[in-house]
Amino acid sequence: MSDRRFGRMSATEEAAHWHLLQREGALSATDQQRFMDWLVASPDHLREYLAMARVTAELGEALRTLPADAETDALIAGRPADHANVIPLGRTRAIEHPPARATRRTWLPRAAAAATLLLAVTTGWQAVSPSPRHYLAPHGEPRVFALDDGTVLHLNAESEASVSLGLFHRRVALTRGQASFVVAPGRRPFTVRAAGMEVRDIGTTFDVSLQRDQARFGVTEGRIHVVDEDGAGRLLADLQAGQAARIAQADRRVHISQEDSDVLTAWWDRRVVFRDEPLRDIADRFNRMNRVRLHVDDNVAGALRLTGNLQANDLASLRAFLDEQPSLATTADAREIRVRSRHVLVPGAY
Repeated sequence: MSDRRFGRMSATEEAAHWHLLQREGALSATDQQRFMDWLVASPDHLREYLAMARVTAELGEALRTLPADAETDALIAGRPADHANVIPLGRTRAIEHPPARATRRTWLPRAAAAATLLLAVTTGWQAVSPSPRHYLAPHGEPRVFALDDGTVLHLNAESEASVSLGLFHRRVALTRGQASFVVAPGRRPFTVRAAGMEVRDIGTTFDVSLQRDQARFGVTEGRIHVVDEDGAGRLLADLQAGQAARIAQADRRVHISQEDSDVLTAWWDRRVVFRDEPLRDIADRFNRMNRVRLHVDDNVAGALRLTGNLQANDLASLRAFLDEQPSLATTADAREIRVRSRHVLVPGAY
């Protein structure tokens, strides 16, 4: 097979070409590896190949249901049976002048067998693409999961994710909370969907966090692309190790910053590290881990940007940290810590 010629084909033509070679058994070991490389290179390739298999299977099924005379008429397009040049489905060489009766006995069973085999391949693909597995970390309990491909999933408290590991893909959907991924090597693409955006892994370790009005993506090792699923796959961020992007969910506005790897994964050790972040987001992170809730009583206090590094379950240190802020006033009881701005006389519920 010529790679130069292949480069001029559309995905549909490539799929038809590979499909024909597979059915003919004409692939060498080298070509078989090229076929696998082509198949996993793009979701479009797999989609077109399976569509080709499905059409062939349906055609074979239709031919099997035709009466014998109708089969002959369909195959020879009205020519006399004893002078027809019959070209079997998916073969590259014509059978020159076969007897019509022999054609009915030999060609159709082979086509039916090929269609049945292709249908089995499609069914097999569905069998090895199981339903997604659901992972949950409840309030106060971050968890670590080892996925079947060897990837390690760190799931923060109050977080949920679904994972689908198929023959040609590895897909994660983060529906809420925060997760880190130490991605195992492999040829199958690894992607994470969150808030209408998709992370495409080109490295090994990264973090995704869903916040009130934005999503944060950080890389501790390797590289990722973040693309907009709602914007025709537009690239939003190309991040390398030590970088993080905060992307607004509403307008996809992107802010990229430098981040220490230790900061991005501090929550693995139940630490809350925040750098120039609004108090309302900091409160959300503490509240994942504690039964005593941190309530922010007004928008002025909620927007105050703070920097700190605290143990997630050390509420005494949290209270002392908040008391040090001159613009904040705090009160506490056994169930909650309330914080408000000293400059707001009538706090609104927050």
